Amino acid sequence: MLDFRIETFITVCEYMNFTKAAEKLSITQPAVSQHIRYLEEEYQTKLFEYMGKRMKLTESGKFLLNASLTMKHDEIHLKEMVKSGFYENKMLTFGATLTVGEFLIPEQICRYLKENQNISLKMIVANTSELLEKLDKGIIDFALVEGYFTKNEYDHRLYSKENYIAVCSPKHQFMKEPESIKDLFKETIIIRENGSGTREVLERTLEGKNYSVEDFKNKIEITNMNVIKYLTEEDCGITFLYEAAVKKELQEKKLRRIFLKEMDIQHDMMFIWRKNSIFSDYYCNLLKIFKIY
Repeated sequence: MLDFRIETFITVCEYMNFTKAAEKLSITQPAVSQHIRYLEEEYQTKLFEYMGKRMKLTESGKFLLNASLTMKHDEIHLKEMVKSGFYENKMLTFGATLTVGEFLIPEQICRYLKENQNISLKMIVANTSELLEKLDKGIIDFALVEGYFTKNEYDHRLYSKENYIAVCSPKHQFMKEPESIKDLFKETIIIRENGSGTREVLERTLEGKNYSVEDFKNKIEITNMNVIKYLTEEDCGITFLYEAAVKKELQEKKLRRIFLKEMDIQHDMMFIWRKNSIFSDYYCNLLKIFKIY
């Protein structure tokens, strides 16, 4: 069982405020201070420091937070496994970003469920930032993400490499067929919301060329990928998506690919879990099952 003072520490890190942490935990502020002092004496280091009035973690504090989040996650997972009889009648709870969840993993899930009929499964589809938060809180066991994450906080393995491409409606008329990303800046771009891995790949690619999404004539922000594809088919703008997400539309000629010289991008889809988890071998075995061959 996780030490109650570690729970206090995690809560203080969440709010970076002793008073708010005390309210969340339904204890007094002096009790919160006492718990933190105990941990600092136990580990013989300062966990927090102040820059003016702003409280921040020390390097030792950051290290303890990462370890504590993993321990908390493992405890939640362990309770579930003990409750369900370990692998018998196991509940598998994980997260996936939209491209992975909707276009890459359904076939693998289907095969897995047919081979393991005593398994209950819950998949949460959300953007990368939301999944990282759920992973840290122990809501999900692992995640398959397309977005970027802090690699020193999570163990990770490659799930697949996917082509990232620009597409438009077949009826879209360019004044001149585009050859570079700069040639598209006169167009309306349809993109996902902030926190989406699909959007982040585009933003980082543009930043590498000293551009941004603000360089496009107009910007339409949509959280639903099917709506993005529909609007693009209806010539409301151009978009950037993973090829796997528009494979059917390209085959049916509802969309067409825009070939750009400097935009030959492949992006890694990653299988991640909390770093140094005691269940690492278990997650690696699941990766072998869900891997795209």
